Amino acid sequence: MPSTALPDTSTAADALAAGRAAILPNPSPLTYVVAATDPQAVNNAKGRPAGQEVALWVHADTTWADLFPALDLTPAGLGTALDLLRTERVTLLVPVHKDATPPAWALPALRDRHLLLFGARWRPLAPLLARFPRLYVSSANRTGQAPAPTAALAAAMFGPDIPVTDADRLRDTDAPHHATTMLRIAPDGTLAHVRHGAQDRAHGADPALYLDHLRTAGIGPRSAASTTERSPATCEE
Repeated sequence: MPSTALPDTSTAADALAAGRAAILPNPSPLTYVVAATDPQAVNNAKGRPAGQEVALWVHADTTWADLFPALDLTPAGLGTALDLLRTERVTLLVPVHKDATPPAWALPALRDRHLLLFGARWRPLAPLLARFPRLYVSSANRTGQAPAPTAALAAAMFGPDIPVTDADRLRDTDAPHHATTMLRIAPDGTLAHVRHGAQDRAHGADPALYLDHLRTAGIGPRSAASTTERSPATCEE
């Protein structure tokens, strides 16, 4: 039987505490991610401009609570956003009130009055995440390469200076892996598809089918949009 022991995150914790990047696992079929307490460390690890927007990892309830007063979402829209972040584990573009300024620590995730958020809370990472309630995160890939589906491929891509937390024994490494699907949520909770990823690929990589799945699951209003938006900055993996 596969081991159920928690992965060793001690080396990752040391790196994060020092402001450096670490490679962390996600549950299948998601790929590994690169995370840091400093957004520039994430971008430097990926080999892209240090000031490029990077997703804010809102895994902590306190981080979400501090953030949502600035979000331009109805109460129902806030619930939809949290379901998408916690249950669906998508990456989500969330609108900001035109008369609100997000906390300073959220600004690296801001572009065109939207915050780029990721909110997965995989139990094997819970002890590590509890130590670092505010992290920045992106797919574990060097620019121009595919995100790493296994710990070995992540280590080969990023080299010895960036620690990799190996949790492949807890994942289905034989399955296809992809970065997260990216969605955009409107103030009323209406959804639009921005980037293909693991979640919609389970539905034939068809945005309409995936958004239908979300409606059937009770996530988002029944009038959710089925359009696909593409933007070089937000679609990069």
